[in-house]
Amino acid sequence: MSKQRSLNQIEKRGTASRIAGQAYLWLLLAVLYMPILLIIVFSFTESKVFGNWTGFTFHLYENLFTGWHSNAAVQVDPNLYKSLIYTVVIALSAALLSTMLGTLAAIGIFNLKQRTRKAVTLMNSIPMINPDILTGISLFLLFVFLGISRGFWTVLVAHVVFCTPYVVLSVLPRLQKMNPNIYEAALDLGATPAQALRKVLVPELWPGMISGFILSLTLSIDDFGVTFFTKGSNGLETLSTFIYADARKGGLTPELRPLFSIIFLTMLILLIVINIRAAKQEKK
Repeated sequence: MSKQRSLNQIEKRGTASRIAGQAYLWLLLAVLYMPILLIIVFSFTESKVFGNWTGFTFHLYENLFTGWHSNAAVQVDPNLYKSLIYTVVIALSAALLSTMLGTLAAIGIFNLKQRTRKAVTLMNSIPMINPDILTGISLFLLFVFLGISRGFWTVLVAHVVFCTPYVVLSVLPRLQKMNPNIYEAALDLGATPAQALRKVLVPELWPGMISGFILSLTLSIDDFGVTFFTKGSNGLETLSTFIYADARKGGLTPELRPLFSIIFLTMLILLIVINIRAAKQEKK
C-alpha cells in the first residue's frame, strides 16, 4: 500500500510539473506574440490611436497601397514609402553579400588548424555579442576618420559587417556534418576548385546558406542602432529610423500597422516553407 501510495504521489508530481511546464511555455509564447497579434488586429480598424477600436475595415490597407498617389483619398507620408524602398533594397543587398562572404569565410575557417579555427571562431562571435550602439559608433568613427561621406553605401557596408558573422555561424555546422572527402574527390576527378565549390560544396551548404540569408534579412530590416549612426544627414531613412522620427512627433502613422502585419506574415510564411522543404530533404 505504501509503495502504491508513493507511486501515485510521484505520478501526481509528474503531472503537476508537466502542467506547470506547459503553462509556462504558453505564457512565454503569449508574451512574445501578443504584441504582434494586437498590431495585426488593430490594423483592421481606422483609429489613429492604437488600442481604440472603431470598427472593422480595410481602409488602412487601402491607404497603404494607394496613399502614394496624388489623387488618393488619404495621403500617406511619402517618407514612409521611401524608407520602405531603402529598407528592402539594403536588406536584400546586405543579405546576399553577407551570404556570399559568410559562406566563403566559413569554408576558410573550417580548413584552418584546430587552434587557429577556435581563435577565429571566437573573433567571429565578438560582433554578435557587441551591442548595436557600439558597432554603430565604431563604424561611424571609422567612416569619419577615412573621410567617407555617410549615406546609402555606408549603411550597406555596415549591414554587411554585422550580418556576415551570423552567416558564418549558420554555415559552419553544415561543413562539420559534410564528408570532407567529397570536395577532394571532385578535384581528383578533374573539377577545378571553382567548379567543386559550385557543384559540390554549395549544394551541401545550401540549407545553412538559406538560414544565414533569412537571418541577415531580418537583422537588416530590424536594425536601428547601426543604421542611425551610419546613414548620415542626406535624407536616407529606413523603416526603423522613420519609425523613430515618427514617434518623436507624438505618434505613429496608422498605416504602419498593416505594413508591420504584412512584413510579419511574409517572413512567417517564408520560414514555414523553408522549414518544410528542409524537412523533406532530410527525409530523402
